[in-house]
Amino acid sequence: MNNDEKIMELKSQIKEKKANLKKLKRFIPLTNCSLDIDGTRYNLQVLNEEQLISLLVRLNSYRMSAEDLNMLQEYQISGFKVEDWITDIKLKIEIIAQRKEENKLQELESKLHTLLSNDKKVELEIDSIIESLK
Repeated sequence: MNNDEKIMELKSQIKEKKANLKKLKRFIPLTNCSLDIDGTRYNLQVLNEEQLISLLVRLNSYRMSAEDLNMLQEYQISGFKVEDWITDIKLKIEIIAQRKEENKLQELESKLHTLLSNDKKVELEIDSIIESLK
């Protein structure tokens, strides 16, 4: 197997992984994404992964405490159940991870394309033109 064949096989694997990523969820929040805790307002839409994880741990401790006190059903933060906040934050973290993976795959794909021989690049371009003329 020559290098071009290896590269094409790797590109195929990347394409398959990209297709699988698209099946992940979109962010459809259960809350309004504006969380107020101890006088500080957090917008879930703009927080980075580290901030979201920290907030998730904090909310989980509140959830566990409310559960221990048998008040989980009544306990709300900023008008929403704590479990709804936790669900939204977990989903937001998943989406950030998905974007990271997409970016990584795109970067790998670009690197592989530059490694192709000129003959293979020409062949792929010709195939692309033929495909567009159909």
